[in-house]
Amino acid sequence: MDAKKLKNLKENLTEIITEEEFDNLKEGSVVYCGYETSGPFHIGTMTTALNLLRFQNAGFKVKILLADVHTKLNRKGDAQFIEEMVNYWKKCFIALGLKESEFVRGSEFQFEKSYVQDVLALGLEITVDRARRSMQEVARDLENARVSQMIYPLMQIADMKALKVDVAYGGLEQRKIHMLAREILPAIYKNIVFCHSPLIVSLLGPGSKMSSSKPETMIKIDEDPEVIKKKISSAYCPISTEDNPVLQICKFIIFSKTDKFKVRRPEKFGGDLEFSSYTELENTFINKKLHPADLKSATAEHLIEILNPIREEIKI
Repeated sequence: MDAKKLKNLKENLTEIITEEEFDNLKEGSVVYCGYETSGPFHIGTMTTALNLLRFQNAGFKVKILLADVHTKLNRKGDAQFIEEMVNYWKKCFIALGLKESEFVRGSEFQFEKSYVQDVLALGLEITVDRARRSMQEVARDLENARVSQMIYPLMQIADMKALKVDVAYGGLEQRKIHMLAREILPAIYKNIVFCHSPLIVSLLGPGSKMSSSKPETMIKIDEDPEVIKKKISSAYCPISTEDNPVLQICKFIIFSKTDKFKVRRPEKFGGDLEFSSYTELENTFINKKLHPADLKSATAEHLIEILNPIREEIKI
């Protein structure tokens, strides 16, 4: 695979298990990411889609699992709602440039006899407590967990065999399930590589991620520009790199789409600034040479510019 493109891909991955195995993968290796189709497609999800584009550009074959059955098992919608969301999410991925990816619905293969046999075989390899722990970052209302939510990780692991993947990719909330898969997947398939990327924290600040069920925490990819300005204007933005959603939007979205970041300021406040890398922007902000209000304003402008064509394509 192209070494330069692999380096670019790795820059937005926080963990690769293991990097040596990753580096030995061949051109055309299959990477997959699964998505619960449970609500609005937001910029937190967009970060993983942009990384899938990097995988594609580096020579991987990308498979996107529209996990309709998992969505139901995790108590996130009825059949009609999930069906509508599957169609909408596919349009969003295509609008983001992933039209060459292979889109697969869980319900297309997860009721086949061989698949069910794999799920049952995995069930013999894991305790209920371990299954529950693996769902800590994923399950809805884990305190009152249903049996369906314990089946969920077994199915996610069985998916990796059914889709014939070489790499499983996801946000860090998937890590516990992936580490379980690393341990027991060889019982039915083979050892594969696991890659993770950071989650954009809630616009309200640390303690939670962006969530489609909480509009105040996130920005939809088809959000109205005025709403984007308002949400970013009021977003949590300390002079720190830790849990700063505004800086994360700059790093994982804006600088994924452009290599120029312009901040417009009146001359009395120092005039306009232009940055050609995220590191340059971050250093200027941390050293208090860029005010949070100016960073927020510029971030909103750039994000609106990126999302405008996507919003129009989704409407079609």
